Amino acid sequence: MTSSRAVIALGGNAMTGPDGSATPGAQRTAMREAAGHIAEVVAAGIEVVLTHGNGPQVGNLLVKNEMAAHVVPPVPLDWNVAQTQATIAFTLADELDAALAARDLPQRTAGLITRTLVDPDDPGFRTPSKPVGRFLPREEAERFVSLGQLWEDRGEKGWRRVVASPEPKSVVDSPAIRALAAAGFVVVCAGGGGIPVTDDGRDGEALRGVEAVIDKDLTAAILAGELGADTLVIATDVPNVMVDFGTPSQRPLGRVTAAEIHEHAAAGQFARGSMGPKVEAALRFVEGGDTATGRRRAVITSLDHIADAVRGDDAGTVLTA
Repeated sequence: MTSSRAVIALGGNAMTGPDGSATPGAQRTAMREAAGHIAEVVAAGIEVVLTHGNGPQVGNLLVKNEMAAHVVPPVPLDWNVAQTQATIAFTLADELDAALAARDLPQRTAGLITRTLVDPDDPGFRTPSKPVGRFLPREEAERFVSLGQLWEDRGEKGWRRVVASPEPKSVVDSPAIRALAAAGFVVVCAGGGGIPVTDDGRDGEALRGVEAVIDKDLTAAILAGELGADTLVIATDVPNVMVDFGTPSQRPLGRVTAAEIHEHAAAGQFARGSMGPKVEAALRFVEGGDTATGRRRAVITSLDHIADAVRGDDAGTVLTA
């Protein structure tokens, strides 16, 4: 099976060093490696849209917020997401353009600051639970509580900020993404799940940013559906989804149906903080309907297997309806 349009969701390992380092040099080196794999997909004649994570990068900005709070006011979380989208997009565009040119391919890269619509009444706003940033002693955390932030005591490690993580409803800028892709660009977009915005109609405002973070893979699944993509590839740091992970009976999943994955999920096989959201995103995409070229498929695999995954070579864990 060959896909004509694919959304590839890059994990944090595509933008940080092997040890998780998020220095500028480590990020650029990681993106250069990722760009080579992505260029292979483009060389196969496939229209590619890229999304990406931004956890370490937002974490760095939050530290700067904390350290400079006595000099300049901390900026809201939606601004942090926007800033990291821009930084990652231009760096990835530089590396990917070079990889495409090295293969004598005519396509070039475009980065798009992307907003994701969320419901202002989402339960996630009533019970913020997503930890972000670093741990701080109580005395330092209280300074940010006085600025309106929510922090929780996490025991010996200290206090940590928690924020809302609402469900993504739609990608506001998907028409622009579609237009750029149709014009021949590889589009880098929806970083960190997108900048969370609501449409509450107050004071004549159409959209406004909100303090929240959105799961990047769930947004990628929505975007892939809105773009009519055939394939969603979720690139992570392992080649396959595992069941019975960490036990003697551990085994990788290859080609599976959505029904089989539901059974594994119901049995508690996928950790909420790691593989769970990726599996949920894959399920939502494949169960969302067919495309013009056939059934949707989702693949969860490592970065070095994404070209095989998009070509349909049974790399990674392949989900079909």
